[in-house]
Amino acid sequence: MTPARANSRKVTAAAIAAVLAMAGAAGCSSKAKDGDSGKEGAGGVKTDVGVTDKTIKLGALTDMTGVYATLGKSVTQAQQLYVKQVNADGGICGRKLELTVRDHGYDSQKAISGYTELEPDVLGFAQFIGSPYVAAVKQRIDKDKALVMPQAWSASLLGSDYIRVLGSTYDIETINAIDFLMKEKGLKKGDKLGHVYFEGDYGENALAGSKYMAEQNGLTVVEQKIKPTDNDMTAQVAALKKAGVKAIVISAGPRQAASLVGVAAATGLTVPIIGNNSAYAPQLLGTQAAPALEKMYFISTPALPIGADAEGPSKLAADYAKAYPKDSLDNGVVAGWTAAMTMGEALKKACEAKDLTREGVDKALLGIKDWDAGFGIHDFTDPNAPSSLDSVIIKPDKAAKGGSSVVREAETSEAAKSFKR
Repeated sequence: MTPARANSRKVTAAAIAAVLAMAGAAGCSSKAKDGDSGKEGAGGVKTDVGVTDKTIKLGALTDMTGVYATLGKSVTQAQQLYVKQVNADGGICGRKLELTVRDHGYDSQKAISGYTELEPDVLGFAQFIGSPYVAAVKQRIDKDKALVMPQAWSASLLGSDYIRVLGSTYDIETINAIDFLMKEKGLKKGDKLGHVYFEGDYGENALAGSKYMAEQNGLTVVEQKIKPTDNDMTAQVAALKKAGVKAIVISAGPRQAASLVGVAAATGLTVPIIGNNSAYAPQLLGTQAAPALEKMYFISTPALPIGADAEGPSKLAADYAKAYPKDSLDNGVVAGWTAAMTMGEALKKACEAKDLTREGVDKALLGIKDWDAGFGIHDFTDPNAPSSLDSVIIKPDKAAKGGSSVVREAETSEAAKSFKR
């Protein structure tokens, strides 16, 4: 998940609104249907957009060149591997899967344009990176009824029948992270907790979790808001050190996390630091920050890491390494595979119900409860809730497959269970 150069465009409501206005005409145009809408196709199955008697077309809106370029590559390749394996096994519902990928480079205009381009021709989206961009087209998604499996965990995406957050949202993930700091890393009532976070949906949703834990446990949150273009955390470390924080949460990208941990260690601020799942990549272990990362950095994540000994991660790691021998393993592989598997499971259930329309696939997903894709248990029956409240706490580990090892197994803290938005 090592980020490429951060995109220079600031994600603002005004910018997204302007892009939506430009895309509006295209979004309202008549859809190019691959099958007759709601009519019976091969196998007596109803179909509409993106489905023919031979194919099921899915879309992927990814970041291959922006701030989450490495994540995008891993997610996309994992999904392409899933499609290849499914098709080799005969496909789903007698149809082969097709995955059409568009790189938005973590740019609002490209992301929204990519959705506008692909939506008329695909059944749904197995990937959509970037909470702000998914949120920007949320109303359109609800109208289009194209199921979206985002690689984004903002609570703002909840409440839609057609956008299904896989795993705990950032606020829950942060609550579980701070619970870990308090139970196992010495953070206690009366302490100051630093929180470095990206402006926008991701960071602000994570901050809501910190504020909740502060209210519940007598902590004081010291905020440091940053932009995706801010890569040097020297000023933030100086401010947090002056404030006397006893621990730090970071809700940003891997580059910012590496700078934060490295600068903190170098300046004597040797406190535990924990990041959200988007704030780590094993490639960071090849940087000068590696010793500090292994010593004082932790990550809260919604799923087992790729290096876990369980059957799901072990098989996926072996299959991925065989398919992409020159690429390193990271947890983006897990995120991409889980989303693709979830979409596949919904397609299989929809096929059993003889309804591969967009609404039929969504209805099938709503009926899936206590489902284990090999990396955690998911419940998709409530659109107003994430599919899980669990978080796994991991740490950077050069010796571990995928560059991380498990510190605390999947767990939902009592605070997360009682949290109300």
